[in-house]
Amino acid sequence: MILTMDIGNTNIKIGLFSGHNLVQYWRLATKTTYTSDELGVLMSSLFLNKQVEMKRVTGIMLSSVVPTINFTVEHMCRDYFGLDPVFVAPGVKTGIDIRYENPRELGSDRICNAVGAFTEYGAPCIFIDFGTATTFGVLDREGAFLGGCICPGLRLASDALVSGTAKLPHFELIQPAKVIGRNTVANMQSGIFYGYVGQINYLITKIREEMREPAAQVIATGGFARLIAGESGMITRFDGLLTLKGLNTIYRKNFVSE
Repeated sequence: MILTMDIGNTNIKIGLFSGHNLVQYWRLATKTTYTSDELGVLMSSLFLNKQVEMKRVTGIMLSSVVPTINFTVEHMCRDYFGLDPVFVAPGVKTGIDIRYENPRELGSDRICNAVGAFTEYGAPCIFIDFGTATTFGVLDREGAFLGGCICPGLRLASDALVSGTAKLPHFELIQPAKVIGRNTVANMQSGIFYGYVGQINYLITKIREEMREPAAQVIATGGFARLIAGESGMITRFDGLLTLKGLNTIYRKNFVSE
């Protein structure tokens, strides 16, 4: 079995694959204060709960946008799985032609999403990851990664609205029934949610115009993807496991003969 870990700013998503099939999925909070033993005990508990032996893991593939935790995770993998993990980094085969001006600047999670989107759904396509930041990626007809755009995530935007003002209260991120709110919280929920949907749809439209692919499919992943997809009308597929699928594919391209 192959263990995949997508280490994001908010969560660590963990997937256990047998071949191409995901057999277990877990999510942990990202904490840079973890020791390797604390993280190892958590992983041991997750495996024990599902009655899966850790020794069945034969390879580990990691994507991380939090460099300060990488050393801890690496040591945990060695101590608790007896394996050296492989990070998505320059030199690792992805099967994707990356046309970024400086490919080393590209986040490993976006590379994994590109691989996952191309493998699962084909090209041309736009893939959007609704995480702490919302990232757009674009694949042309040949599956080459052309670039994309990045904007603040939904929670980041709502937190900025509250922290940057003196009197506006904290509020729950939900889809309000109407755009015209009749109290302050409803006003904030409406502005953040519907304004965000408008931003997403506008960017999709502009990207399709630049691609000259008016029918390019749009794949969404990440924590707020389902919430936004329900209102957007322009997101054609939702895949919450896109990054982990990409990690598994990258591992197999590098270490498995098929």
